[in-house]
Amino acid sequence: MLPVLKQTWTVSAVLLNMFAQGMLLSYTSSLLPALRAPDSDIQIDLNTASWLASCVGIAGIPGFFISAFLMNWRGRKQAHAIVLIPGLIGWLILYFANDVTTLAVGRVLGGFTAGATVSLGAVVIGEYTSPNNRGTFLNLKTASVCLGGLVMHILGTFYHWRIVALMTMVPYSISLAIICTWPESPAWLASKKKYESSEKAFKWLRGNSEESRKELHELIQAQKEKPVTTKKMTVKSQLIQVLLKFTKSDFIKPLKIIIVSGILIEACGRHIFPAYASQIISEVTGDTSQSFYYTLGIDIIITGSATFSSVLVKIYKRRTLLFTSGFSALFVLFSVCAYLYLESKNVISSGNSIIPVVLFVIYFVSVNLGCTAIPLALCGEVWPLAHRDAGTAISGLVLSLAVLIGLQVTPHLLESIKVYGTFAVFGSVMGLALVILYFILPETKDRTLQEIEEYFIYGRYRDEHKTKEEAKMNVASEKLLKFSHTDKLKMNDCDVESKM
Repeated sequence: MLPVLKQTWTVSAVLLNMFAQGMLLSYTSSLLPALRAPDSDIQIDLNTASWLASCVGIAGIPGFFISAFLMNWRGRKQAHAIVLIPGLIGWLILYFANDVTTLAVGRVLGGFTAGATVSLGAVVIGEYTSPNNRGTFLNLKTASVCLGGLVMHILGTFYHWRIVALMTMVPYSISLAIICTWPESPAWLASKKKYESSEKAFKWLRGNSEESRKELHELIQAQKEKPVTTKKMTVKSQLIQVLLKFTKSDFIKPLKIIIVSGILIEACGRHIFPAYASQIISEVTGDTSQSFYYTLGIDIIITGSATFSSVLVKIYKRRTLLFTSGFSALFVLFSVCAYLYLESKNVISSGNSIIPVVLFVIYFVSVNLGCTAIPLALCGEVWPLAHRDAGTAISGLVLSLAVLIGLQVTPHLLESIKVYGTFAVFGSVMGLALVILYFILPETKDRTLQEIEEYFIYGRYRDEHKTKEEAKMNVASEKLLKFSHTDKLKMNDCDVESKM
Protein backbone atom coordinates (compact mmCIF):
# COMPACT_ATOMS: atom_id res chain seq x y z
CA MET A 1 0.00 0.00 0.00
CA LEU A 2 1.29 3.48 -0.89
CA PRO A 3 2.37 5.68 2.07
CA VAL A 4 -0.22 8.34 1.19
CA LEU A 5 -2.99 5.72 1.44
CA LYS A 6 -1.72 4.58 4.83
CA GLN A 7 -1.63 8.18 6.01
CA THR A 8 -5.15 8.75 4.66
CA TRP A 9 -6.43 5.65 6.47
CA THR A 10 -4.87 6.84 9.73
CA VAL A 11 -6.16 10.39 9.39
CA SER A 12 -9.68 9.18 8.55
CA ALA A 13 -10.18 8.31 12.24
CA VAL A 14 -9.35 11.90 13.22
CA LEU A 15 -11.64 13.29 10.50
CA LEU A 16 -14.52 11.13 11.74
CA ASN A 17 -13.96 12.58 15.23
CA MET A 18 -14.09 16.07 13.77
CA PHE A 19 -17.27 15.15 11.86
CA ALA A 20 -18.85 14.07 15.16
CA GLN A 21 -17.61 17.29 16.77
CA GLY A 22 -19.42 19.29 14.10
CA MET A 23 -22.58 17.37 14.94
CA LEU A 24 -22.06 18.10 18.64
CA LEU A 25 -21.65 21.85 18.08
CA SER A 26 -24.67 22.07 15.75
CA TYR A 27 -26.85 19.81 17.91
CA THR A 28 -28.20 22.82 19.85
CA SER A 29 -29.72 24.29 16.66
CA SER A 30 -32.28 21.46 16.77
CA LEU A 31 -32.23 20.66 20.51
CA LEU A 32 -32.86 24.15 21.94
CA PRO A 33 -35.84 25.13 19.73
CA ALA A 34 -37.42 21.75 20.51
CA LEU A 35 -36.94 22.22 24.28
CA ARG A 36 -38.31 25.77 24.21
CA ALA A 37 -41.44 24.67 22.34
CA PRO A 38 -44.65 24.80 24.46
CA ASP A 39 -45.28 21.05 24.06
CA SER A 40 -41.77 19.98 25.13
CA ASP A 41 -41.55 17.54 28.04
CA ILE A 42 -38.37 19.36 29.21
CA GLN A 43 -38.87 23.13 29.54
CA ILE A 44 -35.93 25.58 29.55
CA ASP A 45 -35.43 29.38 29.60
CA LEU A 46 -32.91 31.52 27.69
CA ASN A 47 -30.25 31.31 30.40
CA THR A 48 -30.50 27.51 30.58
CA ALA A 49 -30.39 27.29 26.80
CA SER A 50 -27.17 29.32 26.66
CA TRP A 51 -25.56 27.03 29.28
CA LEU A 52 -26.62 23.88 27.44
CA ALA A 53 -24.96 25.30 24.32
CA SER A 54 -21.79 26.57 25.99
CA CYS A 55 -21.13 23.82 28.56
CA VAL A 56 -19.22 21.88 25.89
CA GLY A 57 -16.59 24.62 26.14
CA ILE A 58 -16.22 24.15 29.90
CA ALA A 59 -16.04 20.36 29.50
CA GLY A 60 -13.36 20.74 26.86
CA ILE A 61 -10.90 22.16 29.42
CA PRO A 62 -10.37 18.93 31.44
CA GLY A 63 -10.57 17.04 28.15
CA PHE A 64 -7.55 18.92 26.81
CA PHE A 65 -5.51 18.43 29.98
CA ILE A 66 -6.29 14.73 30.33
CA SER A 67 -5.59 14.04 26.66
CA ALA A 68 -2.27 15.91 26.99
CA PHE A 69 -1.35 13.72 29.96
CA LEU A 70 -2.45 10.53 28.19
CA MET A 71 -0.66 11.33 24.92
CA ASN A 72 2.60 11.78 26.80
CA TRP A 73 2.13 8.77 29.10
CA ARG A 74 0.47 6.16 26.86
CA GLY A 75 1.13 7.55 23.38
CA ARG A 76 -1.06 9.11 20.72
CA LYS A 77 -2.87 5.89 19.74
CA GLN A 78 -4.10 4.84 23.17
CA ALA A 79 -4.89 8.40 24.21
CA HIS A 80 -7.10 8.88 21.17
CA ALA A 81 -8.98 5.65 21.80
CA ILE A 82 -9.54 6.36 25.50
CA VAL A 83 -10.95 9.89 25.09
CA LEU A 84 -13.57 8.74 22.57
CA ILE A 85 -15.40 6.65 25.17
CA PRO A 86 -16.94 9.57 27.16
CA GLY A 87 -18.34 10.96 23.90
CA LEU A 88 -20.09 7.69 23.11
CA ILE A 89 -21.54 7.54 26.63
CA GLY A 90 -22.61 11.21 26.42
CA TRP A 91 -24.74 10.69 23.32
CA LEU A 92 -26.33 7.63 24.93
CA ILE A 93 -27.22 9.69 28.01
CA LEU A 94 -28.75 12.40 25.79
CA TYR A 95 -30.97 9.77 24.19
CA PHE A 96 -32.38 8.71 27.58
CA ALA A 97 -32.43 12.21 29.19
CA ASN A 98 -35.63 13.28 30.97
CA ASP A 99 -34.47 16.52 32.65
CA VAL A 100 -32.09 19.43 32.18
CA THR A 101 -29.43 17.98 34.49
CA THR A 102 -29.17 14.78 32.47
CA LEU A 103 -29.02 16.77 29.24
CA ALA A 104 -26.19 18.83 30.70
CA VAL A 105 -24.28 15.67 31.73
CA GLY A 106 -24.58 14.28 28.20
CA ARG A 107 -23.40 17.57 26.68
CA VAL A 108 -20.49 17.79 29.14
CA LEU A 109 -19.28 14.28 28.25
CA GLY A 110 -19.54 15.14 24.56
CA GLY A 111 -17.65 18.37 25.18
CA PHE A 112 -14.93 16.45 27.03
CA THR A 113 -14.32 14.22 24.01
CA ALA A 114 -14.51 17.15 21.60
CA GLY A 115 -11.95 19.09 23.61
CA ALA A 116 -9.70 16.08 24.06
CA THR A 117 -9.58 15.29 20.34
CA VAL A 118 -9.12 18.81 18.87
CA SER A 119 -5.44 19.31 19.68
CA LEU A 120 -4.74 15.59 19.93
CA GLY A 121 -6.09 15.09 16.42
CA ALA A 122 -3.93 17.94 15.13
CA VAL A 123 -0.87 16.38 16.80
CA VAL A 124 -1.66 12.99 15.25
CA ILE A 125 -1.95 14.50 11.77
CA GLY A 126 1.22 16.51 12.29
CA GLU A 127 3.26 13.49 13.41
CA TYR A 128 1.75 10.79 11.18
CA THR A 129 1.73 12.60 7.83
CA SER A 130 4.42 13.94 5.51
CA PRO A 131 5.05 17.72 5.27
CA ASN A 132 3.57 17.99 1.74
CA ASN A 133 0.32 16.26 2.85
CA ARG A 134 0.09 17.71 6.35
CA GLY A 135 -1.55 21.01 5.36
CA THR A 136 -4.28 19.29 3.35
CA PHE A 137 -5.11 16.81 6.11
CA LEU A 138 -5.13 19.53 8.79
CA ASN A 139 -7.47 21.67 6.70
CA LEU A 140 -9.76 18.68 6.14
CA LYS A 141 -10.36 18.73 9.90
CA THR A 142 -12.26 21.98 9.45
CA ALA A 143 -14.12 20.63 6.43
CA SER A 144 -15.14 17.58 8.47
CA VAL A 145 -16.52 19.77 11.27
CA CYS A 146 -18.49 21.79 8.70
CA LEU A 147 -19.83 18.60 7.12
CA GLY A 148 -20.87 17.34 10.56
CA GLY A 149 -22.79 20.57 11.13
CA LEU A 150 -24.49 20.23 7.76
CA VAL A 151 -25.56 16.65 8.47
CA MET A 152 -26.80 17.61 11.95
CA HIS A 153 -28.96 20.44 10.58
CA ILE A 154 -30.55 17.97 8.13
CA LEU A 155 -31.07 15.21 10.70
CA GLY A 156 -32.36 17.69 13.29
CA THR A 157 -35.06 18.85 10.88
CA PHE A 158 -36.43 15.41 10.05
CA TYR A 159 -35.77 13.41 13.23
CA HIS A 160 -36.42 13.86 16.93
CA TRP A 161 -33.40 15.07 18.90
CA ARG A 162 -33.24 11.75 20.80
CA ILE A 163 -32.94 9.74 17.57
CA VAL A 164 -30.30 12.15 16.31
CA ALA A 165 -28.27 11.59 19.51
CA LEU A 166 -28.29 7.86 18.81
CA MET A 167 -27.18 8.39 15.20
CA THR A 168 -24.20 10.48 16.29
CA MET A 169 -22.67 7.46 18.02
CA VAL A 170 -21.91 5.92 14.61
CA PRO A 171 -18.89 8.09 13.57
CA TYR A 172 -17.31 7.67 17.02
CA SER A 173 -17.67 3.88 16.78
CA ILE A 174 -16.10 3.69 13.31
CA SER A 175 -13.28 5.99 14.39
CA LEU A 176 -12.52 3.82 17.40
CA ALA A 177 -12.26 0.75 15.16
CA ILE A 178 -9.81 2.51 12.82
CA ILE A 179 -7.63 3.70 15.70
CA CYS A 180 -7.08 0.07 16.73
CA THR A 181 -5.20 -0.43 13.41
CA TRP A 182 -2.77 2.49 13.92
CA PRO A 183 0.94 2.16 14.64
CA GLU A 184 2.17 4.35 17.47
CA SER A 185 3.47 7.82 16.61
CA PRO A 186 7.12 7.72 15.42
CA ALA A 187 7.76 11.06 17.15
CA TRP A 188 6.42 9.81 20.50
CA LEU A 189 8.44 6.57 20.23
CA ALA A 190 11.58 8.59 19.47
CA SER A 191 10.93 10.87 22.46
CA LYS A 192 10.80 7.74 24.64
CA LYS A 193 14.14 6.58 23.13
CA LYS A 194 12.48 3.64 21.34
CA TYR A 195 14.38 4.29 18.13
CA GLU A 196 13.87 0.93 16.42
CA SER A 197 10.10 1.04 16.95
CA SER A 198 10.08 4.67 15.81
CA GLU A 199 11.92 3.79 12.59
CA LYS A 200 9.57 0.89 11.88
CA ALA A 201 6.42 3.01 12.41
CA PHE A 202 7.90 5.90 10.40
CA LYS A 203 8.70 3.73 7.40
CA TRP A 204 5.23 2.15 7.52
CA LEU A 205 3.65 5.60 7.36
CA ARG A 206 6.08 7.47 5.12
CA GLY A 207 7.80 4.83 3.02
CA ASN A 208 11.57 4.61 2.49
CA SER A 209 12.30 7.50 0.13
CA GLU A 210 15.40 9.64 0.49
CA GLU A 211 13.28 12.55 1.78
CA SER A 212 11.60 10.41 4.46
CA ARG A 213 14.94 8.86 5.52
CA LYS A 214 16.36 12.36 5.96
CA GLU A 215 13.38 13.45 8.08
CA LEU A 216 13.62 10.29 10.20
CA HIS A 217 17.36 10.84 10.73
CA GLU A 218 16.77 14.43 11.87
CA LEU A 219 13.99 13.34 14.23
CA ILE A 220 16.04 10.59 15.90
CA GLN A 221 19.23 12.65 15.97
CA ALA A 222 17.44 15.53 17.70
CA GLN A 223 16.11 13.16 20.38
CA LYS A 224 19.48 11.48 20.89
CA GLU A 225 21.08 14.85 21.59
CA LYS A 226 18.62 15.51 24.42
CA PRO A 227 19.68 14.34 27.90
CA VAL A 228 18.07 11.17 29.30
CA THR A 229 16.26 11.63 32.61
CA THR A 230 16.32 8.46 34.70
CA LYS A 231 15.31 10.08 37.99
CA LYS A 232 11.64 9.60 38.86
CA MET A 233 9.95 12.99 39.13
CA THR A 234 7.48 13.89 41.87
CA VAL A 235 4.25 15.74 41.16
CA LYS A 236 5.80 18.92 42.57
CA SER A 237 8.88 18.67 40.35
CA GLN A 238 6.68 17.98 37.30
CA LEU A 239 4.61 21.09 38.09
CA ILE A 240 7.79 23.17 38.45
CA GLN A 241 9.03 21.79 35.13
CA VAL A 242 5.78 22.85 33.42
CA LEU A 243 5.96 26.34 34.96
CA LEU A 244 9.59 26.68 33.82
CA LYS A 245 8.40 26.20 30.24
CA PHE A 246 6.92 29.71 30.44
CA THR A 247 10.47 31.06 30.65
CA LYS A 248 11.56 29.40 27.38
CA SER A 249 11.23 31.25 24.09
CA ASP A 250 10.42 28.08 22.10
CA PHE A 251 7.35 27.67 24.34
CA ILE A 252 6.28 31.30 24.65
CA LYS A 253 6.39 32.02 20.89
CA PRO A 254 4.02 29.16 19.90
CA LEU A 255 1.82 30.00 22.91
CA LYS A 256 1.28 33.56 21.66
CA ILE A 257 0.33 32.22 18.23
CA ILE A 258 -2.13 29.69 19.69
CA ILE A 259 -3.82 32.26 21.97
CA VAL A 260 -4.40 34.73 19.13
CA SER A 261 -5.44 31.88 16.80
CA GLY A 262 -8.04 30.68 19.32
CA ILE A 263 -9.51 34.18 19.55
CA LEU A 264 -9.55 34.44 15.74
CA ILE A 265 -11.43 31.14 15.32
CA GLU A 266 -14.25 32.19 17.66
CA ALA A 267 -14.40 35.75 16.34
CA CYS A 268 -14.94 34.31 12.84
CA GLY A 269 -18.14 32.62 14.05
CA ARG A 270 -16.60 29.16 13.76
CA HIS A 271 -18.75 27.69 16.55
CA ILE A 272 -21.28 30.48 16.92
CA PHE A 273 -23.04 30.11 13.59
CA PRO A 274 -23.63 26.32 13.72
CA ALA A 275 -25.03 26.60 17.25
CA TYR A 276 -27.40 29.52 16.53
CA ALA A 277 -27.86 29.14 12.77
CA SER A 278 -31.66 29.03 12.81
CA GLN A 279 -31.98 32.10 15.04
CA ILE A 280 -29.46 34.12 12.99
CA ILE A 281 -30.98 33.25 9.62
CA SER A 282 -34.53 33.83 10.91
CA GLU A 283 -33.62 37.34 12.06
CA VAL A 284 -31.77 38.17 8.84
CA THR A 285 -34.52 36.91 6.52
CA GLY A 286 -37.51 37.64 8.74
CA ASP A 287 -39.02 34.30 7.67
CA THR A 288 -38.79 31.40 10.12
CA SER A 289 -40.49 28.99 7.70
CA GLN A 290 -37.61 29.24 5.20
CA SER A 291 -34.74 29.40 7.69
CA PHE A 292 -33.93 25.69 7.29
CA TYR A 293 -33.37 26.02 3.55
CA TYR A 294 -31.22 29.12 3.98
CA THR A 295 -29.21 27.36 6.71
CA LEU A 296 -28.83 24.25 4.59
CA GLY A 297 -27.63 26.27 1.60
CA ILE A 298 -25.07 28.16 3.69
CA ASP A 299 -23.91 24.87 5.28
CA ILE A 300 -23.30 23.33 1.87
CA ILE A 301 -21.36 26.36 0.67
CA ILE A 302 -19.32 26.53 3.91
CA THR A 303 -18.45 22.82 3.70
CA GLY A 304 -17.51 23.17 0.04
CA SER A 305 -15.26 26.18 0.71
CA ALA A 306 -13.59 24.45 3.66
CA THR A 307 -12.89 21.43 1.45
CA PHE A 308 -11.56 23.67 -1.32
CA SER A 309 -9.25 25.25 1.25
CA SER A 310 -7.56 21.84 1.59
CA VAL A 311 -6.61 22.14 -2.09
CA LEU A 312 -5.51 25.76 -1.88
CA VAL A 313 -3.23 25.04 1.07
CA LYS A 314 -1.11 22.81 -1.19
CA ILE A 315 -0.75 25.65 -3.70
CA TYR A 316 -0.43 28.80 -1.60
CA LYS A 317 1.55 29.60 1.51
CA ARG A 318 -0.24 29.54 4.85
CA ARG A 319 0.26 33.24 5.52
CA THR A 320 -0.89 34.26 2.04
CA LEU A 321 -4.07 32.22 2.33
CA LEU A 322 -4.81 33.31 5.91
CA PHE A 323 -4.45 37.05 5.47
CA THR A 324 -5.92 37.29 1.97
CA SER A 325 -9.06 35.39 2.97
CA GLY A 326 -9.18 36.97 6.43
CA PHE A 327 -9.10 40.64 5.46
CA SER A 328 -11.43 39.99 2.50
CA ALA A 329 -13.92 38.28 4.83
CA LEU A 330 -13.64 41.16 7.29
CA PHE A 331 -14.58 43.70 4.60
CA VAL A 332 -17.64 41.64 3.60
CA LEU A 333 -18.68 41.15 7.25
CA PHE A 334 -18.68 44.87 8.01
CA SER A 335 -20.60 45.43 4.77
CA VAL A 336 -23.40 43.06 5.80
CA CYS A 337 -23.47 44.55 9.32
CA ALA A 338 -23.81 48.05 7.84
CA TYR A 339 -26.59 46.86 5.51
CA LEU A 340 -28.57 45.22 8.34
CA TYR A 341 -28.12 48.26 10.58
CA LEU A 342 -29.36 50.66 7.90
CA GLU A 343 -32.26 48.33 7.20
CA SER A 344 -33.20 48.27 10.90
CA LYS A 345 -33.23 52.10 10.94
CA ASN A 346 -35.41 52.18 7.77
CA VAL A 347 -32.69 54.04 5.90
CA ILE A 348 -32.95 51.41 3.18
CA SER A 349 -36.02 49.35 2.37
CA SER A 350 -36.47 46.06 4.20
CA GLY A 351 -37.77 42.80 2.82
CA ASN A 352 -34.94 42.19 0.37
CA SER A 353 -33.34 39.41 2.43
CA ILE A 354 -31.38 37.95 -0.47
CA ILE A 355 -28.69 40.70 -0.21
CA PRO A 356 -27.60 40.03 3.43
CA VAL A 357 -27.87 36.26 2.87
CA VAL A 358 -25.58 36.47 -0.19
CA LEU A 359 -23.15 38.66 1.76
CA PHE A 360 -23.13 36.14 4.62
CA VAL A 361 -22.44 33.36 2.11
CA ILE A 362 -19.49 35.30 0.68
CA TYR A 363 -18.24 35.96 4.21
CA PHE A 364 -18.37 32.33 5.31
CA VAL A 365 -16.76 31.17 2.05
CA SER A 366 -13.90 33.63 2.54
CA VAL A 367 -13.43 32.89 6.20
CA ASN A 368 -13.41 29.12 5.68
CA LEU A 369 -10.68 29.36 3.05
CA GLY A 370 -8.16 30.28 5.73
CA CYS A 371 -9.27 31.87 8.99
CA THR A 372 -11.00 28.83 10.50
CA ALA A 373 -8.77 26.12 9.05
CA ILE A 374 -5.21 27.43 9.38
CA PRO A 375 -5.40 28.45 13.09
CA LEU A 376 -6.58 24.93 13.99
CA ALA A 377 -3.84 23.45 11.81
CA LEU A 378 -1.25 25.41 13.77
CA CYS A 379 -2.02 23.32 16.88
CA GLY A 380 -0.46 20.37 15.09
CA GLU A 381 2.54 22.28 13.74
CA VAL A 382 3.96 24.91 16.06
CA TRP A 383 4.61 23.01 19.31
CA PRO A 384 8.15 21.55 19.70
CA LEU A 385 8.18 17.86 20.64
CA ALA A 386 9.52 18.58 24.14
CA HIS A 387 6.57 20.91 24.83
CA ARG A 388 3.91 19.10 22.80
CA ASP A 389 2.05 17.56 25.75
CA ALA A 390 1.98 20.75 27.84
CA GLY A 391 1.41 22.83 24.71
CA THR A 392 -1.58 20.68 23.77
CA ALA A 393 -3.08 21.21 27.23
CA ILE A 394 -2.57 24.98 27.04
CA SER A 395 -3.99 25.04 23.49
CA GLY A 396 -7.04 23.20 24.76
CA LEU A 397 -7.51 25.63 27.63
CA VAL A 398 -7.33 28.59 25.25
CA LEU A 399 -9.69 27.05 22.67
CA SER A 400 -12.16 25.86 25.32
CA LEU A 401 -12.35 29.27 26.99
CA ALA A 402 -12.82 30.89 23.59
CA VAL A 403 -15.68 28.48 22.73
CA LEU A 404 -17.25 28.95 26.17
CA ILE A 405 -17.17 32.75 25.99
CA GLY A 406 -18.35 32.82 22.38
CA LEU A 407 -21.30 30.48 22.89
CA GLN A 408 -22.21 32.04 26.25
CA VAL A 409 -22.37 35.68 25.13
CA THR A 410 -23.86 35.14 21.65
CA PRO A 411 -27.53 34.58 22.63
CA HIS A 412 -27.40 37.64 24.88
CA LEU A 413 -25.77 39.74 22.15
CA LEU A 414 -28.39 38.58 19.64
CA GLU A 415 -31.14 39.62 22.06
CA SER A 416 -29.64 43.04 22.84
CA ILE A 417 -27.77 44.32 19.76
CA LYS A 418 -29.22 42.00 17.11
CA VAL A 419 -27.29 40.16 14.39
CA TYR A 420 -25.57 43.25 12.94
CA GLY A 421 -24.25 44.35 16.35
CA THR A 422 -23.15 40.83 17.31
CA PHE A 423 -21.12 40.31 14.15
CA ALA A 424 -19.72 43.85 14.33
CA VAL A 425 -18.30 43.04 17.78
CA PHE A 426 -16.85 39.73 16.62
CA GLY A 427 -15.55 41.34 13.42
CA SER A 428 -13.61 43.95 15.42
CA VAL A 429 -11.96 41.21 17.48
CA MET A 430 -11.25 39.24 14.31
CA GLY A 431 -9.49 42.22 12.70
CA LEU A 432 -7.29 42.76 15.75
CA ALA A 433 -6.32 39.07 15.84
CA LEU A 434 -5.36 39.09 12.14
CA VAL A 435 -3.13 42.14 12.62
CA ILE A 436 -1.30 40.51 15.55
CA LEU A 437 -0.82 37.23 13.66
CA TYR A 438 0.62 39.14 10.71
CA PHE A 439 3.59 40.08 12.87
CA ILE A 440 4.15 36.85 14.85
CA LEU A 441 3.16 33.95 12.56
CA PRO A 442 5.94 32.16 10.60
CA GLU A 443 5.37 30.36 7.30
CA THR A 444 5.07 26.59 7.93
CA LYS A 445 4.15 25.28 4.48
CA ASP A 446 6.20 22.18 3.48
CA ARG A 447 8.35 22.47 6.60
CA THR A 448 9.04 19.39 8.70
CA LEU A 449 8.06 19.55 12.37
CA GLN A 450 11.76 19.45 13.25
CA GLU A 451 12.42 22.52 11.09
CA ILE A 452 9.51 24.39 12.70
CA GLU A 453 10.82 23.42 16.14
CA GLU A 454 14.24 24.83 15.29
CA TYR A 455 12.62 28.02 14.00
CA PHE A 456 11.23 28.80 17.45
CA ILE A 457 14.61 28.06 19.03
CA TYR A 458 16.82 30.07 16.67
CA GLY A 459 14.34 32.61 15.29
CA ARG A 460 14.73 31.52 11.65
CA TYR A 461 14.71 28.42 9.51
CA ARG A 462 17.94 26.54 8.81
CA ASP A 463 18.02 27.34 5.10
CA GLU A 464 17.31 31.01 5.82
CA HIS A 465 20.19 31.01 8.29
CA LYS A 466 22.46 29.40 5.71
CA THR A 467 21.37 31.91 3.08
CA LYS A 468 22.21 34.82 5.37
CA GLU A 469 25.55 33.25 6.34
CA GLU A 470 26.34 32.63 2.69
CA ALA A 471 25.45 36.23 1.86
CA LYS A 472 27.78 37.45 4.61
CA MET A 473 30.54 35.18 3.33
CA ASN A 474 30.00 36.45 -0.22
CA VAL A 475 30.24 40.06 0.96
CA ALA A 476 33.38 39.24 2.93
CA SER A 477 34.86 37.45 -0.09
CA GLU A 478 34.06 40.39 -2.35
CA LYS A 479 35.70 42.77 0.10
CA LEU A 480 38.75 40.50 0.33
CA LEU A 481 39.02 40.28 -3.46
CA LYS A 482 38.57 44.02 -3.79
CA PHE A 483 41.20 44.60 -1.12
CA SER A 484 43.60 42.16 -2.79
CA HIS A 485 42.98 43.79 -6.17
CA THR A 486 43.70 47.25 -4.68
CA ASP A 487 46.91 45.99 -3.05
CA LYS A 488 47.99 44.44 -6.33
CA LEU A 489 47.48 47.76 -8.15
CA LYS A 490 49.45 49.57 -5.46
CA MET A 491 52.28 47.05 -5.78
CA ASN A 492 52.29 47.51 -9.57
CA ASP A 493 52.47 51.29 -9.11
CA CYS A 494 55.41 50.89 -6.72
CA ASP A 495 57.21 48.67 -9.22
CA VAL A 496 56.72 51.26 -11.95
CA GLU A 497 57.99 54.07 -9.73
CA SER A 498 61.06 52.04 -8.68
CA LYS A 499 61.93 51.33 -12.31
CA MET A 500 61.64 55.01 -13.12
